[in-house]
Amino acid sequence: MPNQLGQIDHVVMLMLENRSFDHMLGFLYTPENVSPAGDKYEGLTGNEFNFDSSGNKVPVFRIDNTHDLPYFMPGYDPREGFLATNQQLYGSSPVDTDPAPMSGFVTSFENAISFDQSNNRPEAIPGTKPTDIMGMYDPSMLPVMSALARSYAVCDHWFASVPTETFPNRAFALTGTSLGHLKDDFKILNTPSIFGRMSDAGLDWMAFGYNSLPYVRTDYPDTKAAPLSNFGHFSDFQQRAADGTLPAFSFLEPSWGATGNSQHPVYDVSLGEKLIYDTYIALRTGAKWNKTLFILTYDEHGGNYDHVSPPTNATAPDEYRGDVDHLNFDFSRFGVRVPALLISPLIKAGTVFRPQGVVPLDHTSVLATLRERWPTIQPLTKRDAAAPSLGDALQLAEPRTDSPLDTVRPPVSGQMVPNADLPSKLQVLQADKVANLSVPNGHGTYDHVPPPLDSANATAEYIRDRTAAWELHQQRIRAKTLASGQSGRNPA
Repeated sequence: MPNQLGQIDHVVMLMLENRSFDHMLGFLYTPENVSPAGDKYEGLTGNEFNFDSSGNKVPVFRIDNTHDLPYFMPGYDPREGFLATNQQLYGSSPVDTDPAPMSGFVTSFENAISFDQSNNRPEAIPGTKPTDIMGMYDPSMLPVMSALARSYAVCDHWFASVPTETFPNRAFALTGTSLGHLKDDFKILNTPSIFGRMSDAGLDWMAFGYNSLPYVRTDYPDTKAAPLSNFGHFSDFQQRAADGTLPAFSFLEPSWGATGNSQHPVYDVSLGEKLIYDTYIALRTGAKWNKTLFILTYDEHGGNYDHVSPPTNATAPDEYRGDVDHLNFDFSRFGVRVPALLISPLIKAGTVFRPQGVVPLDHTSVLATLRERWPTIQPLTKRDAAAPSLGDALQLAEPRTDSPLDTVRPPVSGQMVPNADLPSKLQVLQADKVANLSVPNGHGTYDHVPPPLDSANATAEYIRDRTAAWELHQQRIRAKTLASGQSGRNPA
């Protein structure tokens, strides 16, 4: 049957943080690794392993309720930058080895723990061992994600767009490129995004933060130029889902703090389960469920183990290379596999979805899917122009009426995040970004020195207040421009 993407009027994307496919879904269909629908599934057998720095064999193991703090595994924040990812993929092998042996996760984690301990970094669970990086969640520990994966489609060949950390991968997801950046430290990416492309095509869109404006508000020129009505909070998303007034494309961000629901290591994974549940329920009970495709994925692997080597046939998006960050990368290799679910009443239960051709799914497949559904959207880069669409996952002409989460409830860890009063890495990075926004300071200049940001609350308040001041300044500029245009004068 031809795919039913044409029936979809609302695409919703929730992108969470820093977990690999095996870490979250590797044991979903073990030991047979075949779905109930008969689809082959590239999950774990339980025999996968790495070696530690002493040459000891470290096998994968299940994270279950016998662990003291299962929802805070792996216990320390692993490293996920470009160089750390190379160590995880290749271990002691040359970095041009293809396929990558996926052999350096334990030694990389050992280095991360040693570095943090020697520098008195506090974000950790006491007693964490390098071998803990080989812990993979038992499906019973992730009842929401596991039920949705079995009830709709799980993508077992969805790779991060680039083998590095958060912001470059989020940039690929929304712009098809990172303009050569492999680090999180860029302030704004001066390139068009899917949001601007949709506006150019006359299509509506919104980006939602959880309890604040989404970070993407200030990430790209076209989102900075967009009206405030294109942005909202998760409660706004829930209301619009209920009313059936969601736009053609909705992008959801989690709460970024240490007590938030992003699932970034070492924060509480159970809170992310609750966010996934709440998003699904809002859509499932909403007025336009039969016309909706919900895409759940993660920006990158976060240093967590996966056994599948990333393909090396990625299309470079543009002429920029990784030497922007002096790392000499040509963007031909994808990042590590990440969890990805496709959820819609037009998808058969037990689907394991992979594209038909040799190019695997990556974050830019969402861009390709939007373009397939609305062909007036123009490609952003060579990468998303070459990406396979997700449309073929939708094979049912008549929407399903079942409700797979009726008997499922999200787990509750009952534990406190360690060092919850400290700002998270992404809060610090966002504070650094908004410090560069153009906001008059009351003294006739735009000079600005951020206040001390030594707590999570202070950092969140600074991001909120600085962004609000910038919003107010933009409104005044627009009002002045409008007034000048109506009077036939140029703005001062």
